Amino acid sequence: MKPRIATVGAIFAGLTLLLPGVQAQTPAASEAAIVLTGAGATFPAPLYKKWIAAYRKVDPTVVLDYKAVGSGEGVKRFLADSVDFAASDAALSDEQIAAAPRGAVLVPATAGMIALVYNLPGLNGPLQLRRDTYAALLMGRIPRWNDARIQATNPGLNLPDREIVLVARLDSSGTTYALTNHLSAASTQWRDRGPGTGKIVRWPASTMLVRGNEGVAARVKLTVGSIGYVEFGFAKHLGMQVAHLENKDGRYVAPGVEVGKATLEANLARVPANLRVFIPDPDGADAYPIVSVSWLLLKERYTDQAKAQALKRFVNWALQEGQNMSSELGFIPLPGDLMVRSQTALGRIN
Repeated sequence: MKPRIATVGAIFAGLTLLLPGVQAQTPAASEAAIVLTGAGATFPAPLYKKWIAAYRKVDPTVVLDYKAVGSGEGVKRFLADSVDFAASDAALSDEQIAAAPRGAVLVPATAGMIALVYNLPGLNGPLQLRRDTYAALLMGRIPRWNDARIQATNPGLNLPDREIVLVARLDSSGTTYALTNHLSAASTQWRDRGPGTGKIVRWPASTMLVRGNEGVAARVKLTVGSIGYVEFGFAKHLGMQVAHLENKDGRYVAPGVEVGKATLEANLARVPANLRVFIPDPDGADAYPIVSVSWLLLKERYTDQAKAQALKRFVNWALQEGQNMSSELGFIPLPGDLMVRSQTALGRIN
């Protein structure tokens, strides 16, 4: 049986924060517009939308058009040199960097947490999931919500005798990569017998597949008995139920901005010189177990110097003033050291 592919076009009405296209208004006709086109990750799209709207007031002569089409498609367009910048929640590989026609500079721009969101009306408390339990659940090996493995860590919850409906990404997704990279690090059963690690993986046949973080959030919101994975900001904006996940120290932790900041700061030593940092199973007694950096992908060499300078000004603004907008949307502001290193990387662009 093929995975179920949900049609979510009609679901998005009213979710103005989550629109997949992020486009600024054109400046007045008397001003010379510099148009910057970008595409990629849906994970940071709500934050990028807010940045673009705010930056329009800072420099109305710059028009930023960002299409939230998924990390995989964003990387594809970047390597095809069809956009001025891209965004991805999975850093470029050495091979991809070598294939970039005008070079590639990876700039960490924001960070977030991946939440497991579920729809169980009437549940009398938050769901706590052990590491091996949520790995088995996402592998399709726990069929019903009242399974003994879920009940073992939720003895006081009135778990229903209802089928679990898994909702996952259809498109090439950095969110999927971050989740599956964590699962491969945290669970031997996932690593040895699971769908693997990647932007696209082979989900169980009964999985409902949709596009984008906004698609997963909307489908879970509408489907009783479902569970899926989204960037925490989507869950926060929609008021969704989020699971408390067991970290490597055996503590159950809920996603939250302060928890995310502490988790990222406790793991900064893992950031290499090239800024391609992955933290699949973070250290820290109170760490949230699934955090991800999200990168802007910029060209090292631009043929249009006006575009290069305008893009550098925007990204530099986003790394400073823009970080103050992160928390309210559920994203993690970059720690000072990482922000400085991102600014240093930005200096390579010409």
